[in-house]
Amino acid sequence: MAELLILIYDSIIYLVILAWTLFYLVFSFSSQLPWASCGNTWNTDQCVDFTSLNHTANWTSKITTTSAATEFWERRVLAISGGIDEVGSVRWELMLCLLACWAVCYFCIWKGIRYSGKVVYFTATFPYLMLLVLLVRGLTLPGAWEGVQFYLYPDPVRLADPQVWMEAGTQVFFSYCVGRGSQTVLGSFNKYNNNCYMDSFWLCLLNGCTSFVAGFAVFSVLGFMAQKQGVSVAMVAESGPGLAFIAFPQAAAMMPFPQLWTVCFFFMLLLLGIDTQFVIMEGVITSFIDLFPVTLRRPRYREGFVLLFCLSCFLIQLTLITEGGIFVFQLIDYYGCSGACVLFVAVFESLAVGWIFGADHMEDAIKDMTAQRPCIGACGKYLNSFILHMVDYKPLKFNRWYMYPDWAYALGWAMALSSILLVPLWGIGKICVGTGSLRQRLAVLCHPDDELPLTRQGNRQNTEMETFKI
Repeated sequence: MAELLILIYDSIIYLVILAWTLFYLVFSFSSQLPWASCGNTWNTDQCVDFTSLNHTANWTSKITTTSAATEFWERRVLAISGGIDEVGSVRWELMLCLLACWAVCYFCIWKGIRYSGKVVYFTATFPYLMLLVLLVRGLTLPGAWEGVQFYLYPDPVRLADPQVWMEAGTQVFFSYCVGRGSQTVLGSFNKYNNNCYMDSFWLCLLNGCTSFVAGFAVFSVLGFMAQKQGVSVAMVAESGPGLAFIAFPQAAAMMPFPQLWTVCFFFMLLLLGIDTQFVIMEGVITSFIDLFPVTLRRPRYREGFVLLFCLSCFLIQLTLITEGGIFVFQLIDYYGCSGACVLFVAVFESLAVGWIFGADHMEDAIKDMTAQRPCIGACGKYLNSFILHMVDYKPLKFNRWYMYPDWAYALGWAMALSSILLVPLWGIGKICVGTGSLRQRLAVLCHPDDELPLTRQGNRQNTEMETFKI
């Protein structure tokens, strides 16, 4: 239940990123990229055009200036207000992009895993071609080696900062769906004898290698941009949305044929984002269908439920595409679906498997399915990460300067606790509805079924039973 709630938070914020991506993709077909010049209605007197060498020289001497790409992102796309308490109006262009993204996701997933699995063959493989094109282009740019050096040689001082490791851990948790339940949901569609052990190995290897190679594509472009501006790579490197929506568009505007590279980049991001949204939505939809199988497995009921879920998320997301929506977006991202809540769920998931269900029992089940016995160790690192996160907790800031009001921080922790408290509350509820003494109830709840995990009846008994490869 906690993982399901985290997935719902993920689903709410992730489509907003796709809406931003689609917005940029549409503008990438313009004859003049709007983030490459300062002569637009949304630009200020402090705007700097990096396509001009004279302006680049001025940029290095003025702290108060901002780039054209930054002003396009903050003033044209988001139209950022003064804070979370200044909501403002809905950005109708972003609303149309958001609606288009939901329409694509709905018609790709409404028939279930059998249909969306076929779509994934394209959306999961074509981005590799785009990545290869951007990698070759990036490595052939002047200044690329400086960016690669910055990428490969870490700063020992920053490695001693716990916050760096927490940020890295959060990214890995999201990338591998740890503490979210998506892998469990997708794995339930596999045949009983599917080699999940090797699938896990290849998933981790492919995921890690893809991220490593993508780093070369990104930092080679950042090195090129740093050389053009006459500054260090550290000064142009952005984190979070700034990397995709400020740094790379700004660098692409300095290249020959900038429209080509921005179209390749944002089309790749769009396909990767749709892939991720498929997984998030399938985790939510399948979980609800398993909770209410009699109702939701009737003909046409699944399609209706998926439509209801999409419309509900769309209405909630309207608050995220207002002029103050970016503040709400980061609040949900920071508290609702990362950090303490995910680490807490991972800790108790590990405890449940390792100490209640039993690591030996899990190894026996996997051996029965795959004919090879894995080695499952205790996942104490999740507990260490959770403790470290709570000890080194820092309140959320927007753009390193905006401090949220107290009520916003309270709302953020309420979102985090909404999933965290489900774990003890659900356990207490199970104990209360049990029979016998307290010791007997705990013994029953903590004793796994010795037959069910080792039978060959673990597949879903419905028409969608087939292997889903990602």
